[in-house]
Amino acid sequence: MSKTPARDGLRSAILGGEYLPGERLVEAQLMTRFEASRFTVRAALQDLAGEGLVQMERNRGAHVRKVPLGEAVEITEVRMVLEGLIAARAAERVTDEQASELDEIGLLMRRAVDAQEYRRYSDLNHRLHSLVRQIAGHGTADRIVETLRGQLVRHQFMLSLLPGRPQTSLPQHERVIAAIRDRDPKAAETAMRDHIASVIEALRSIDFPGGPA
Repeated sequence: MSKTPARDGLRSAILGGEYLPGERLVEAQLMTRFEASRFTVRAALQDLAGEGLVQMERNRGAHVRKVPLGEAVEITEVRMVLEGLIAARAAERVTDEQASELDEIGLLMRRAVDAQEYRRYSDLNHRLHSLVRQIAGHGTADRIVETLRGQLVRHQFMLSLLPGRPQTSLPQHERVIAAIRDRDPKAAETAMRDHIASVIEALRSIDFPGGPA
């Protein structure tokens, strides 16, 4: 997979919601936006198609791929296994300094929920999972999880709108943090898998406009 400014820029734009699911990705417009050649833009689209973010169709060009709810659940089931492994490894490798950083994020997450600052909570959630992967240092699992996470942006946004979701996930995240800080791999894996299982349950409760899509 070749990383270029065009590829990374388009990926960030898709993950940031600038291009919506089903929206056409016009090569000429992308060439202008990213100041790239047609060859470079096509290579970027092919790379992102490999990640599952873009769908290429003959005679119709490229568009942002829609991930059906059923597939989103399957992707999250895979994430549950991988992130459990990552959490266990993080518990084995965590340093005192990293444990303090985890505690700090946990405290900020609780303050965000208490203040009903749910967008901030969502940002801290992403920061926590990224830090756990960094501590674990499992390159292969990290790359796979990052690719899978990219396909779930729309569904994660819908989850963030579910009433009471932050209040449900906060104690789950706190259990993950405590287990890693205590250097207990088994407890860390269990806590992370329980958290992701809760995400799966929440995903299945989402009622998308127009039905599961």
